[in-house]
Amino acid sequence: MNSNVDLVKTVLKYTFGLVPIIAGLDKFVNILTDWSQYISSGFSELIPLEAGTFMMIVGIIEIIAGILVFLKPKIGALVVMGWLIVIALTLVFSGHYIDVAVRDLVMAVGAFSLAKLSENKIENNRA
Repeated sequence: MNSNVDLVKTVLKYTFGLVPIIAGLDKFVNILTDWSQYISSGFSELIPLEAGTFMMIVGIIEIIAGILVFLKPKIGALVVMGWLIVIALTLVFSGHYIDVAVRDLVMAVGAFSLAKLSENKIENNRA
């Protein structure tokens, strides 16, 4: 049973470590998508930056979150979970890309699962 738990934890760790890093890097080159399209016009008017510049800042945050997952999985996974929830709520409130919002909420559940698995590993080592 522990080998299955370790395998799932490893898969989740690489998923929630690499995906934010890749998405974060892509904020600078827009190969996967034009990330600025996900900023609602109302929000875009509130920020004192151009959409592309704002998304580069978002990219830096995502890269840091992904690295944190590799260094401190429990904390990093909770950061990624929170970040995904914020993104999903932003999309829901904008009224656009609801499918992406749902996907991000599902991914947040996966990140939460990684945090809990990382927590359990620490408790099991103490026993």
